[in-house]
Amino acid sequence: MREISLVIGTAGHIDHGKTALINALTGINCDRLIEEKKRGITIELGFAPLKLDDGRVVSVIDVPGHEKFIRQMVAGASGIDAALLVIAADESIMPQTREHLAIMELLGVHEGLIAVTKIDRIQDEEGMLDLVLDDVKDFVKGTFLEGKAVVPVSSITGENLDSLREEIKKLIDRVKPRPRSGAFFLPVDRAFVISGFGTVVTGTAYHGTAHPGDKIEVLPSGREGRIRTLQVHGKSVDDAFAGQRVAANLAGIDIDEISRGDVVCQKGIFKPTRCFESFIKLMSEVKEPLKHWQRVHVCTGTSEVLARVSLLQAKQIEPGESQPAQFVLEEPIVCTSGQRFIIRFYSPLITIGGGEIVFPYSYKPRGAASRAKILERIQSLHSASDNQARLAYLIAESGSVDKSEALKIIQDTPANLEAVAKELIAENKIIELDNNYLSQKYCADLLESLVASVRDYHKKFASESGIPLESLQASRALINLAVTKKLLVQDGNKLRTPDFVPENDEVFAQNKALIAKICMSHRWQLVTLDELKGEAKLPDKVFVKVIQAMKNSGELALIPEGYVLISQLENEMRSLLKSLGSQVTLAQVRDSTGSTRKFILPILEYFDSKGYTRRAGDYRVVL
Repeated sequence: MREISLVIGTAGHIDHGKTALINALTGINCDRLIEEKKRGITIELGFAPLKLDDGRVVSVIDVPGHEKFIRQMVAGASGIDAALLVIAADESIMPQTREHLAIMELLGVHEGLIAVTKIDRIQDEEGMLDLVLDDVKDFVKGTFLEGKAVVPVSSITGENLDSLREEIKKLIDRVKPRPRSGAFFLPVDRAFVISGFGTVVTGTAYHGTAHPGDKIEVLPSGREGRIRTLQVHGKSVDDAFAGQRVAANLAGIDIDEISRGDVVCQKGIFKPTRCFESFIKLMSEVKEPLKHWQRVHVCTGTSEVLARVSLLQAKQIEPGESQPAQFVLEEPIVCTSGQRFIIRFYSPLITIGGGEIVFPYSYKPRGAASRAKILERIQSLHSASDNQARLAYLIAESGSVDKSEALKIIQDTPANLEAVAKELIAENKIIELDNNYLSQKYCADLLESLVASVRDYHKKFASESGIPLESLQASRALINLAVTKKLLVQDGNKLRTPDFVPENDEVFAQNKALIAKICMSHRWQLVTLDELKGEAKLPDKVFVKVIQAMKNSGELALIPEGYVLISQLENEMRSLLKSLGSQVTLAQVRDSTGSTRKFILPILEYFDSKGYTRRAGDYRVVL
């Protein structure tokens, strides 16, 4: 037997024989609750493996048919790949038949077949089955089930069950299995405790592959744990992947920390949201329009929350229309790009439409410009064909995205993100810099700003060979990129533009020598900046320009208490400290220099800040 990454879900009116048909096909009664068996109706989701004679195994979900349990039906239908629409021959098309088919279409189901059940009940009525089959074919016209197989069966007598199995095999051949790569994403539809094992959750895996030992998080709560063991259809497995019904035994997660509507997912990829962007469609059968800011129920995955619908183009959506919209949620959920959802009126609780989530992480816009930006993003991402196009657009929109955030906006694994980014870099659509992805335009703007800063420095200090690297706010990676692109030239620790030639200003050089001479004349009886200015007797603008230039080049430093320390004295002090040993006291330094505490303490504090020394009680450790 080999497991196929495919889930078939039933749909249909209450008491049309969905559970009985699954039982006849699989030998499993999906009604597990006492109340279900007592009342003879399905209340909760049921699951069974369908084993075909060619060795393939697919998962089947049995959903409730009663209108009161539409929420459970949507929770089950959200994870299916194909629909098995069940219509009883003795009742034909009924209200929930219509609603279930509409929900399947809104959830983006594109494949399926139809089983007309209970044909044993109309065997005595000549021509009745042909009428029912004609009704069914008319009913599905214009839907994804038009032209699909319609198989009359009896779960009681077994008539035509083999034919139904053959059609199911053909259906499996048509449906493309879900990809197993990507970040694991499992909406929880059941959570319970097994004695001796702990918390167990079940659900249909939407994306990715999981293994025992994998670290996971439960969202939206953010609880972290790991997968202890995995089962698929009651059998322990070494991996579980998208398109399978999965039971996961979790370590580190208590039963009261998880419930239906939560998501078990790969750590660090997904995050909760209270606002998502989408395209929505209102069903044509709805009797009134959907208005801006109307309160609705949103069902996505296995969660259901109340929300306000924010329309971006009009004040309301008419029945049968589609529009881009936001949903502002009253509590957080976890969802993925491309995930489908159903919307229901707040009251009365009826299904009115649904749509596709385009961008999970949004915000309520303020002003026309903000609304226009969101509208453009919805339309652009809706037409994006893959993660490469999505990432390229989102980086272009924001200019720069760090890698951890990029993981979340494309909701994929680090390896897949790296592969996608590598392609975009090769196509010159983005640039990787400082653990960030930058758009070409944003990077060009940063480089232009960097070059402008260097040119401004040249204008102010035309006699210097360039701006010191430590004076720039730009990252080292950006500076290296500018040098690689030959926009700037690096000489030692200074940066200049390629066309810059320092002015040979003899007066400027003389002024620098004067400052150095005054500082050295005072030796360890340091001079303050004001005292230095008074002794130099230079005009204010000239003095400031010389001091700034010497400070930028490292020829002097301004230290605590306002003193000036020339680089030659700084180097002498470093040599002196090393000669005194690995630990020195202030008194030792004072006596060795013939100075006083007033001057030596600021020097040692400056050395502490530079990392030349480290204070340890009354001593300083020489580093």
